[in-house]
Amino acid sequence: MGATMIEKIIERNTGKAVKPGDIVTVSVDRVMIHDIFIPFVADKFTEMGFSKIWDPEKVVLIYDHLVPASQVDDTRHFRVGNAFVEKYGLTHVHRSDGICHQLMPEAGYVKPGNVVFGTDSHTTTYGCVGAFSSGIGYTEMASILGTGTMWVKVPETIRVTIHGKMPQNVTSKDIILRLIGDLGADGATYQALEFAGDTVEEMSIASRMTMANMAIEAGAKCALFVADDKTAAYCHMDLTEDIKGLAADSDAVYVRELVYQAEDLVPVLACPSQVDNIRPVRELSGTEIDQVFIGSCTNGRLEDLMAAAKILKGKQVAPFVKLIVTPASRKVYQEAAQNGTLAILAEAGAMITHPGCGLCCGRTGGILTDGERVVATNNRNFLGRMGTSKVEIFLASPMTAAASAVAGRIVEA
Repeated sequence: MGATMIEKIIERNTGKAVKPGDIVTVSVDRVMIHDIFIPFVADKFTEMGFSKIWDPEKVVLIYDHLVPASQVDDTRHFRVGNAFVEKYGLTHVHRSDGICHQLMPEAGYVKPGNVVFGTDSHTTTYGCVGAFSSGIGYTEMASILGTGTMWVKVPETIRVTIHGKMPQNVTSKDIILRLIGDLGADGATYQALEFAGDTVEEMSIASRMTMANMAIEAGAKCALFVADDKTAAYCHMDLTEDIKGLAADSDAVYVRELVYQAEDLVPVLACPSQVDNIRPVRELSGTEIDQVFIGSCTNGRLEDLMAAAKILKGKQVAPFVKLIVTPASRKVYQEAAQNGTLAILAEAGAMITHPGCGLCCGRTGGILTDGERVVATNNRNFLGRMGTSKVEIFLASPMTAAASAVAGRIVEA
């Protein structure tokens, strides 16, 4: 009987054959802590009696949710983080360089086959390069900092196969939203999502990041894409036989298999206020909106901004509609500036902010109030996520978002 991707990665890490349901202890290759959680991690680390970090080179601290500070207490997180860095000799620290889930793969901290944990649920993003990555709490993180290990239960796997050529107005965001709608918000709880098919093979790493990022919205423990030549180029490494061997065996056993034909897919929205409340964009066409947000760790990459700019070029954002654009990292910001993308967005009337989490987590940059509607490219539309509990949040692709910004209402691109 063959093995799935997650089983192979864990076997490679532990040196032991595993099966779903096994409890194993893995050696951790990298961890990520962001600014919201660093005070709690630091306190718990001290409470546990640790006096040194197992390997400071494997720890990445990123300030992204709270920059620039929007509340008085935010600066405490920076002070605690800075003190922790100095005390324990951390060298990988990013202060407003971008969103953690963009920076981890972008800066080369994550490689295929790695086991990575972060203090954020969307740590599943790094499966885009074939890593087992998952979100944990501050207690578990403090334990890893002291020991370099973490226990996990080997997940069952759902295999998702997508064949064919996507319609021009359909993106990987539409695919993952459709999948979440089909699975339900708890349909993949503590399971791995393994993506395959020629449609997936044709996707850029950025598009795969979008899908891996939102796997948690179906409850998944992780999401995995086979490492290929695109992965190797992105990660600046050779595609070794060892890495190739992490692909699932042909006789691997899955708890469930879903197959999609790309040509059948259409642009969709996640409607208020659940991520699995999925409807085709055309069914909501004409719904008036107040704001559009293009950014976040889901869709703030260069290809996302360029897709929006292609639609917005030569046009203007509708009167009384605010378009907020937030690049996912400083590198993305600079690349978008260099190739003219930001100029197109600015000329269309977009407000372009610093790289960071911002509006996605209801912090700086565009929170809304009662009765307002926003079309957003991020990953969650829960009540109160972007302002008051009476704000309606529709999640969409950058193409749908840009087209809606011009129309002043929800429309297909």
